[in-house]
Amino acid sequence: MFCHCIVFAAIVFNSLAARVELDWDVGYVFGARDGYTFKRGIGVNGNSPFPPVHVTQGDTLVINVRNSLDVPTSIHVHGLFNNGTNYYDGPDMVTQCGIPPGESFTYVLETRDQFGTFWIHGHTRHQEVDGLHTPLIIHNRKQPVIDYDEELIMTFEDWFTTEFAVRQAYIDSLEDIRTLTSNFPKALINGYDGNKTAPITFVPGKRYRLRVISMS
Repeated sequence: MFCHCIVFAAIVFNSLAARVELDWDVGYVFGARDGYTFKRGIGVNGNSPFPPVHVTQGDTLVINVRNSLDVPTSIHVHGLFNNGTNYYDGPDMVTQCGIPPGESFTYVLETRDQFGTFWIHGHTRHQEVDGLHTPLIIHNRKQPVIDYDEELIMTFEDWFTTEFAVRQAYIDSLEDIRTLTSNFPKALINGYDGNKTAPITFVPGKRYRLRVISMS
């Protein structure tokens, strides 16, 4: 009888799972996310930052990535186990070759029994530094341990005024690293300068869940 209950629960869990499919065109975007410096960054479908991804525990997340950059690219889900499917893990020249310019690759990501706060980011040539990243929220299929009225995502990231490739070339050109000129990044909250990002309003008496992600 106990075994029958386990099998029944597994069948119900799997029947509730969905297949969430996204089409991502990874390309260059231009803007001043820090509110001051106009620069070229990397975004998805013409947007940077681009929307968070929401799925539910047990879902299969399918991301069709087309590379519209002039260099290879790949993506990685920070925290997802990828047991038995490490070829979808994303690190360029580790578990896969980078997606060549003009080509596409489909990631099939199984959430299985994982849930919580994650993030997706580029894993080739430090493209996450130039904007190729976004939150991934895997919602618990069960009732939360603590009830809350609303949940909010707060992301924090460094934002340099030049592209990573430009800074890398400068560092590589130095004969003595001690001559490096400091170039401190700006800090962004939810994708923009703290003075430019949309304010968060808390209502007295309500209970909030904050999902905080450091994407620096």
